[in-house]
Amino acid sequence: MDAVVRTGASALARRLGDWRRTGGSDYVALAVAIRGLIRDGRLALGVRLPAERLLAAELAVSRTTVTAAYRLLRDQGYLRSRRGSGSDTALPEGQRLSTSGLWAPDDEALIDLGCAAPPPPVELAAAARQAAEELAGYASSHGYYPAGLPELRSAIADRFTERGVPTGPAEILVTSGAQQGLDLVLRLLTAPGERILVESPSYPNALTALAAARLRADPIPVTDDGWDLEPVLPALTAGRYRVAYLIPDFHNPTGAVLPEPQRAALIAAAYRGGGLLVADETFAELALTGRPMPPPMAALDRHRRVITVGGMSKSHWGGLRVGWIRATPALIQRLAAVRAGVDMGGAVLDQLAARALLARAGTILPARREMLRAQLDALVGAVREHLPGARFRVPAGGLCLWVELAEPVASALATAAEAYGVRLAPGPRFGAEGTFERYLRLPFARPANELVEAVRRIAAARADLDALRPGRPATPAVVA
Repeated sequence: MDAVVRTGASALARRLGDWRRTGGSDYVALAVAIRGLIRDGRLALGVRLPAERLLAAELAVSRTTVTAAYRLLRDQGYLRSRRGSGSDTALPEGQRLSTSGLWAPDDEALIDLGCAAPPPPVELAAAARQAAEELAGYASSHGYYPAGLPELRSAIADRFTERGVPTGPAEILVTSGAQQGLDLVLRLLTAPGERILVESPSYPNALTALAAARLRADPIPVTDDGWDLEPVLPALTAGRYRVAYLIPDFHNPTGAVLPEPQRAALIAAAYRGGGLLVADETFAELALTGRPMPPPMAALDRHRRVITVGGMSKSHWGGLRVGWIRATPALIQRLAAVRAGVDMGGAVLDQLAARALLARAGTILPARREMLRAQLDALVGAVREHLPGARFRVPAGGLCLWVELAEPVASALATAAEAYGVRLAPGPRFGAEGTFERYLRLPFARPANELVEAVRRIAAARADLDALRPGRPATPAVVA
């Protein structure tokens, strides 16, 4: 008999948070909240929901309310039930979960603001042709390079050196994207059940990687005032954490930059406590304002406590699955051994294309920054015009605008926006269960006209939510 994955009543209640925020009847609000968890991936498909009686007790509502909510979800295709076997999460036919875990309909006309990734640069075609021409030169080899092509390792090392971090090829491991880099580090350096420091909010796929490794994430709060390290530094100094995961440059999702004194303080605390800092530099090359940037974390690290992960998905193109890890040569050798048990190395053709693109970085990156500046300006103007109650700080770089709404309705707004052809990443995707319901992450990676139109549609969806207040007809925000 297949094992059934279950979620307990208390765990589901924590994920639901303030589930009554959409207004209307309790059973409708509860159904909308559970549906939102399913749609954006916070509640996996095929998970057995708790018994109606148990969830009712946990939420302090009548069993009739939970029964009606489950019935509504079954009618809409979000639950499948068999008599005596409980209710399992599902999706209606014609809808799917995207690879990021965020729900998306099969609709190419959708304006996708769930993914912070730009289109490829025009130089990609030339780089691909060059890679294809060079590929024949590797035909006499076995084609397996667990640490990466030597030529690409050298090119990445040179890029670090240009940024003020002297690096040799032996300090570089090429990965299939920055996400795999983090996964390899976690495989090597952590054990199930271990606690790890991670920013809150943080990158959803990093949180997924931590969960897959069965790690316990303890938060480093990132607020409007930046990183709150006061509760973190003593614990790191005392050796309570072996690993901390950080996005110091144009943090995802807030766009904030970790100041140099705090970088130095974290490195010093990690050194004293014997810990390691994993610095995700995926956005580091996307400075947009010309303001001076703090040195890279590794440039401040005299004791080799910093492991840097990065990749080409944000600066170049997500379809080119090439990333890297920078660490000590000894650690790189150990990571390469772990990598050999995963996929034996990345595709040679992709690595050759990546090397060709890095050789053109002097042309590509300035053009990318100019494009992103214009798109950020368009997005900021549209939010100010169409979402006047929203608050945000304009980031100095990266790809993300972190928008605070006047009310905690982000998940409901993401659901409502689907009817208007916009896919959103609501705040709870970036934090612990039930948190950041006042926030949306709005990437500015799409053309300016699409960003303006998307914000107009979000404003219309927000107006729909305003119409759903207690006393109004009890209908879901969106019937899918």
